[in-house]
Amino acid sequence: MTYFDAASSLPLHPVAREALLAAFADGWADPARPHREGRRARMLLDAARETAAEAVGCRPDELTFTTSGTRALHTGIAGALAGRARVGRRLLVSAVEHSAVLHAAEAHQDAGGTVTEIGVDGGGRVEPGAVGAALGAGGEPAALVCVQSANHEVGTVQPVAEIADECRAAGVPLLVDAAQSLGWGAVPGDWSLLAGSAHKWGGPGGVGLLAVRKGTRFAPRPPVDERESGRAPGFENIPAIVAAAASLRAVRAAAAEEGARLRGLVDRIRARVPELVPDVAVVGDPVRRLPHVVTFSCLYVDGEALLHGLDRAGFAVSSGSSCTSSTLTPSHVLRAMGVLSEGNVRVSLPPGTGAEEVERFLTVLPGVVAEVRGRLGVSSGSTAPEVPAVVPTAEEVTVDSLGKLCPVPVIELARAIGRVPVGGVVTVLADDEAARLDIPAWCAMRGQEYLGEPRNHAYRVRRLA
Repeated sequence: MTYFDAASSLPLHPVAREALLAAFADGWADPARPHREGRRARMLLDAARETAAEAVGCRPDELTFTTSGTRALHTGIAGALAGRARVGRRLLVSAVEHSAVLHAAEAHQDAGGTVTEIGVDGGGRVEPGAVGAALGAGGEPAALVCVQSANHEVGTVQPVAEIADECRAAGVPLLVDAAQSLGWGAVPGDWSLLAGSAHKWGGPGGVGLLAVRKGTRFAPRPPVDERESGRAPGFENIPAIVAAAASLRAVRAAAAEEGARLRGLVDRIRARVPELVPDVAVVGDPVRRLPHVVTFSCLYVDGEALLHGLDRAGFAVSSGSSCTSSTLTPSHVLRAMGVLSEGNVRVSLPPGTGAEEVERFLTVLPGVVAEVRGRLGVSSGSTAPEVPAVVPTAEEVTVDSLGKLCPVPVIELARAIGRVPVGGVVTVLADDEAARLDIPAWCAMRGQEYLGEPRNHAYRVRRLA
């Protein structure tokens, strides 16, 4: 099996494994105790904090270790909002944030706060001007802005430094979710809070970090105790923390060289996939992106079937498609970008990936896509489902795809377009959430005119060719 899902998690880095085993011998005692064993554990914890703080770009006393990246985000958001409660209760989040941030925003809203969503462009990028406009909008003052450093689904790198300038000018703190990018480099700009997760860079699972820079108003939310500045209650997992810090330093040392190498392999995938597979859209910013991530979507493909097919062929990949078993709605990231969601595949290369592995993936992919399309009545090598040879007789045709999941509504649209003359209209009735993304995307890819959704679940398409 070739593992191409590094953006989800990485195996334990060799340096992390060595540090973990070594720390088991000396890091078991309570670091809050003044006896010899406690002092030894405290020295390990302090050294790990200094190492991690150097990588993050903050002071050691500004960094807290948490039980996960998700916990770091929840703690950071809740603490920053509580610290600025007298200023306002408006939380600003980008539309493509990790689900942990969106869940925290939902909890804030349920508790009586307000949430403003900041949109993105077609590449998934948050424009600094859009953040400035949202901060300056009338109504309740903003308490906190949350923007990721790089998107976990499509790899787009956000202009954090410029966004931080907008926030600083408005006097509003910026929290950065740096989970995807921290292993590749420090996050630039004058951010106020930052969260990360060790398993993303090859550290052990169950270790996150939260940096809160001095001068940022922050009120830890209960339950609290005397550990980790009151921000992460409970006994510290010192061996895991030591391993996380050691592996972060190790991957950073090789990040520039390895990033350049993986970027070349990803460029190869970005260029070759549309050449090898008909009707594919590569999504995400083509330039401002993480070096190891590429995401593409395939027309006329069931996402879950595609992932299973690639798994059987020996490749572990991920998906933001609406058809995967984890969700029946389109990825909120793809939805915010307004791009094709069906048949979505995210390839994220782990360090050490070889060119031969990428070539093998490119060799296998067309056959797997053709097999999945064949099950849905799309011939191998065709760019559209087979359409019976009929003479168009009606100016308008209605296709009933109610109750059918992606990609069936798009396939039935493709079959129906030949039943109307040029200038004729096909109306697709579809209640699958993905239709709002995938029908307009199909029109753009196939050179047809999308007329919109004049009423719920009715999508109108004019034939242009």
